[in-house]
Amino acid sequence: MKSPLSLAALAIAAALSACATPTTAAQPAAKAPAGPKAMVAAANPLAVEAGLKVLRAGGTAVDAAVAVQATLGLVEPQSSGLGGGSFMTYYDAKTKQVTAYNGRETAPMGATPKLFYGDDGKPLNRMTAILSGRSTGVPGAIAMLHLAQSQHGKLAWKDLFGEAERLADGGFPVPGRMAAAAASKAGQAATPDAIAYFTKPDGTKVQAGEIMKNPAYAATVRKIAAEGPKALLEGEIAQAIVDKVHEGALPGTLSLADLKAYRPKSEAGLCRPYRIYIVCVPGAPSGGPAVLEGLGILGHTPIDKHRNDVEGWYLFSQASRLMYADRDRYIGDPDFVSVPVEGLLDPAYVAERAKLIGPAPAASVAPGKPKGAGPRAPDATQEVHGTTHLVIVDQWGNVVSMTTTVESIFGSGRMVHGFFLNNQLTDFSFTPEERDGAPAANAVAPGKRPRSSMAPAIVLDKNHRFVAAVGSPGGPSILAYNLKALVGMLDWKLPVQDAIALPNMIAGGSFYAAEVDKFSPELRAGLEAKGVKLTAGFGAEGSGLHGIEMTPQGLRGGADPRREGVAKAP
Repeated sequence: MKSPLSLAALAIAAALSACATPTTAAQPAAKAPAGPKAMVAAANPLAVEAGLKVLRAGGTAVDAAVAVQATLGLVEPQSSGLGGGSFMTYYDAKTKQVTAYNGRETAPMGATPKLFYGDDGKPLNRMTAILSGRSTGVPGAIAMLHLAQSQHGKLAWKDLFGEAERLADGGFPVPGRMAAAAASKAGQAATPDAIAYFTKPDGTKVQAGEIMKNPAYAATVRKIAAEGPKALLEGEIAQAIVDKVHEGALPGTLSLADLKAYRPKSEAGLCRPYRIYIVCVPGAPSGGPAVLEGLGILGHTPIDKHRNDVEGWYLFSQASRLMYADRDRYIGDPDFVSVPVEGLLDPAYVAERAKLIGPAPAASVAPGKPKGAGPRAPDATQEVHGTTHLVIVDQWGNVVSMTTTVESIFGSGRMVHGFFLNNQLTDFSFTPEERDGAPAANAVAPGKRPRSSMAPAIVLDKNHRFVAAVGSPGGPSILAYNLKALVGMLDWKLPVQDAIALPNMIAGGSFYAAEVDKFSPELRAGLEAKGVKLTAGFGAEGSGLHGIEMTPQGLRGGADPRREGVAKAP
């Protein structure tokens, strides 16, 4: 496998860095720092503690990631789980190489381009599609973790599920976000399986802080611990998954053969220079290429000299619009469509895109024409929310940045053996082509992985030493959330916690959705004077940014105040 950090990449990095405005990177101290040398940041304290227990036992970052994911599936089932998928970016401190792991779900072989069309020949209502059996793809998160752990783990796979099993059997306090999701008006919270799981004997829904048990989940993780991914992809649980997706008026075609055939993927991380840093993410069909393009565009602006001011946010908004326009048009599964990643990230192309940022916003933003781009239809993908992010650094300096999902809140709302199934296939474009026949890059196809916004990032310095790792859930807003955090840390020199806490803005097309009240009146007025009017309520999942950075004093973590997470050292 060719390393992304080859001599050629280094030459590019050096050349671009020479043109960048000098900044001060967070560098490891010459002597071993006195502060934390290992850390876990995730969206729930119980999951963080599960990861810390593995680190204390001598486990690696990947070992701990298995424990964290297994626990999140229990205490944050609205966001991720055993039945979902994931992208992971991994940094090996010894080799200084970055690997991207792809645990994205796949469409069954029986899927057709018009999977989400009704008998009337029109695309299905979105919620109807989500709740149907057609929405579920082959789950990949556990298979991906198993592959990564076989390559980078130190502990036995069977010993990584003990905390999840203990909490499921003995009981855990219901987190506030889980209780709120269960009581919400979301269609998935009203399915028979969700109602049965979250309703107490007296007929009321579970409340935050109450003790809840899930013995079926405990049995499932015991089976996964003993058998690995085969526990989900073959045998009794696999049959239950197939049976569940075949229920109802719009059954799916998922089969035992589809499950057994699933294989996670790994490849060299997609790495590009940004000022004096190197930023690494997964490649397509993840959101990684889009985030790198957004950074590349901003690298041609003075955003680093406009820390959290009107001009800084204006530049951020316009780069975001350009990033989204290209992502929506060109990104899909590269095993099925030609994805012009090299063209999108070509320095000359990015420079041309940056020139489109003028003193006032353009009325509209169109996708560009990067090298290698064929004709593509306007996209009709509508991503929704049900995702989480975790970052782990172990005592050896290895790093995991992992975004993991069941797609919507509680996935499809269908449950087997204690866990919810994903509705990941609704991440495909519902319409496969334009009227003139031009194909959508993200159209449904048998065995294809749907496009994702997940973009777990790892930042290195020019010597390939770890600087920071960050990522977020948020459906399509993930791209903006991650870009904001990276700008906050790398350009505005904010501690990771402060960068995460910055207000969110999602700019795409002609809209500027934002956490309006978190922007000062002065910032709002200044942006509006430049033609950027912020509007509340962007219809996407709020951020759940988690990150860890290296400082001369050791590791420093950050957890999004919008969720329930923490960042802790062993």
